[in-house]
Amino acid sequence: MLLEVRHPLLPVPVRIVGDTQNIVVAGDEYTACAFDLTLPDDTDNQLPQARLEIDNIGRELTQWLEQSGGGVGATCRILHVMRSTPGVIEFDITLDMSGLAMDRQKVSATLGYADLLNQPAVTRYYTPDTAPALF
Repeated sequence: MLLEVRHPLLPVPVRIVGDTQNIVVAGDEYTACAFDLTLPDDTDNQLPQARLEIDNIGRELTQWLEQSGGGVGATCRILHVMRSTPGVIEFDITLDMSGLAMDRQKVSATLGYADLLNQPAVTRYYTPDTAPALF
């Protein structure tokens, strides 16, 4: 399982592999680092959300989180490859990252998509309270 974290303030995406050895896929090196990815469940009337926890072993993620104001606007690309055939990508999905938090052991985030369908279509509604002259 490979992770690729992208953000406008990161000159190069953070690339990690959930293994004990680094791996090169499509010319990019993924650094070995432990992480835990909980895939979303399939529940009615709920947006699917995954949970990601990465071991906090380096200053790269810490510095980026401080500079980016908590990683707002970050995305996470999840790839699955077999070590025997690293050139063949079995699974590939990109999700928005939100709720980034950090402590001494872990950097955690919620992965999913923005709830665009439940946002209002207009910014202002004209009602008798907001525009009495129209009514």
